[in-house]
Amino acid sequence: MIEHQPVVYVVSDSVGETAEFVVRAASIQFNGASLDIRRIPYVTDKETIKETVQAAKEENALIAFTLVLPELQQLLIEEAERKDVPYVDIMGPMIRGMSRLYQMQPRQEPGLIHKLDEDYFRKVEAIEFAVKYDDGKDPRGVLGADVVLIGVSRTSKTPLSMYLAHKRLKVANVPLVPEVEPPEELFEIPVNRCIGLTIDPQQLNNIRQERLKSLGLATGANYASMERIIYELEYADRVIRRLGCPVIDVSNKAVEETANMILDMLKKGGTPA
Repeated sequence: MIEHQPVVYVVSDSVGETAEFVVRAASIQFNGASLDIRRIPYVTDKETIKETVQAAKEENALIAFTLVLPELQQLLIEEAERKDVPYVDIMGPMIRGMSRLYQMQPRQEPGLIHKLDEDYFRKVEAIEFAVKYDDGKDPRGVLGADVVLIGVSRTSKTPLSMYLAHKRLKVANVPLVPEVEPPEELFEIPVNRCIGLTIDPQQLNNIRQERLKSLGLATGANYASMERIIYELEYADRVIRRLGCPVIDVSNKAVEETANMILDMLKKGGTPA
């Protein structure tokens, strides 16, 4: 004889994952007893609610719901009580508690958690992209990027890439080195998707010297010499002019300030001030 599994109807005006997760977590407290969970997602009409309550009545089932629209909540509760069907409002008490905490009414908009999830995953994807295509590791990333940062070493390309990634932008950055020809992919993308970064030579000299100190290297290395710095900046300027892309002077600018200039430029489709 096959043992009858208890049934729980999960009713939601979104996907229903939250309610199902809570139901499964609760069932574990009963020695992991078997359970038949039947998800009814994207509920937007009264007829579906009435049919679900009737089905639950016939199977002696429990209804767990996450409905944020008051009229659907009320209908389900009224139908369940009329037919003597047990129910659990999973979101309601928490939303009411948050309403008191924030001193404001909830938006009562179905599916918001999944909009937040999508936003989160876009951010993660952008961060992974920035890491993968940092410092010219793979020039193919230039073609798939929302924006490409170019400039000599220590012009904040990497921190800018990560900051912009947290704004859900896919960013690739490419170092400009006189001894290395810039990747051909740079010349295949629209000029407004490529941004050149430049900096005051003296400030770059100070930054590079500090970088050498942090690595335990002699500060007199060619990397930090003024002659080398000017040579690199002049080379970078020639590449930027060849590309015809906008350029930002990052001298004495915080990463956030430069990033906001880039975001503003992308919104307007023009060049940064």
